[in-house]
Amino acid sequence: MSLQSINPATGEVLETFTAISDRELDGIVATSHAAFLEWRTVPFKARAERMREAARTLRRRRAEFARTMTLEMGKPITQGEAEADKCALACEYYADSAESFLAVQPRETDAKKSYVRFDPLGVVLAVMPWNFPFWQVFRFAAPALMAGNAGILKHASNVPRCALQIEEVFRDAGFPRGLFSTALIESSAVAGLIDDPRVVAVTLTGSERAGSKVAERAGKVIKKTVLELGGSDPFIVLEDADLDLAANVAADARLVNSGQSCIAAKRFIVVEAVAEKFVPKFVDQLRSRRMGDPLARETQVGPQARVDLRDELHRQVEESIKRGAKRLLGAEVPRGPGAFYPPTLLAAVDKGMPAFDEETFGPVAAVIRAKDEADAVRLANDSQFGLGAALWTRDYARAERLAAEIEAGAVFVNGLVKSDPRLPFGGIKKSGYGRELSEYGIREFVNIKSVWMA
Repeated sequence: MSLQSINPATGEVLETFTAISDRELDGIVATSHAAFLEWRTVPFKARAERMREAARTLRRRRAEFARTMTLEMGKPITQGEAEADKCALACEYYADSAESFLAVQPRETDAKKSYVRFDPLGVVLAVMPWNFPFWQVFRFAAPALMAGNAGILKHASNVPRCALQIEEVFRDAGFPRGLFSTALIESSAVAGLIDDPRVVAVTLTGSERAGSKVAERAGKVIKKTVLELGGSDPFIVLEDADLDLAANVAADARLVNSGQSCIAAKRFIVVEAVAEKFVPKFVDQLRSRRMGDPLARETQVGPQARVDLRDELHRQVEESIKRGAKRLLGAEVPRGPGAFYPPTLLAAVDKGMPAFDEETFGPVAAVIRAKDEADAVRLANDSQFGLGAALWTRDYARAERLAAEIEAGAVFVNGLVKSDPRLPFGGIKKSGYGRELSEYGIREFVNIKSVWMA
């Protein structure tokens, strides 16, 4: 079986890779497990030195890594550079913070001495997506390795060069051989890896379907999983919002990574009192964003990662229109090569339409009108997903009250929802479970061990 890098802007096949054999995969697991047995004894200070070197490597090669992302999955080049920088930031954050996050915690009990310690688990399998091909991996790998674990990456099949370059970062930074490995394998090989007793846990970022399959397999062999799945994030605009700023950020929130982000805003819930003012501003902002060659620095919206994904997105748009949604912008497949899809805005969207019920993984925004504040929160929560949410109001007491009512893993007030190494990241409902980043993320793959001494 072969894996191909295909430029989604042109359809050109860039490289072809041969998937590794079962024997080669077994060798990767064996080497990874051996590396873990060594690495778990290494002091935090020495681990941090290696992680800071990984950050330096990311910054030194940022232009190269950004170009690989652009060529393999169509990310606008400037966004690829920012992604490499963000990965470096995560490496530095955990190099600085891991020891304190995992420090022994004394507890007062009936014992002479009792405490909680955090011990590494072993080899963690990471099943990662293509949309943020470096960041999704580093937000797992930086905390997992700093905690003393090893990692094996099964990356999306359309970004093999990204996967291999990530392995190079850790190798060149001086981590033990095999501590972080890329396995170029088919999805069908994941089940066997989960079953392998040397693999102790699995983290997956991807679709609901993929997450369900991984969780089911891991459950059969009683292994820990962390899942970050889809989202249909609400972007709530209340009557006291700064409409000009909200419209500008709304366009950025929908079009980040050409719309291919789990935490990109997708359902724009606007109270009726300001809908007539907000929607034209939103249209103007979406229309102003430049779509084109992702290697051009002025491009803000590149192609979708694959033609089949673009076509599925268009199906969702057409089906929503058939069910009563109104096209205000876009909604047409461009002529010519590549997997391009223009910024699109649908109005009069309601439950029962794909634009409301499903995750639209591309530059398609759905405007939904709410009667008032209570109705806006109801609509925001009327979703199978619960990843992120944005709330726009000038009243911060109101924002804090409503943030408690919104069903999501994160609520951003007057801003674009984003991941940050300092904040826990993850969702509820069908957006998954567990957390990445912050102190909560690094504690997902450790043995939280109680010690009691009489």
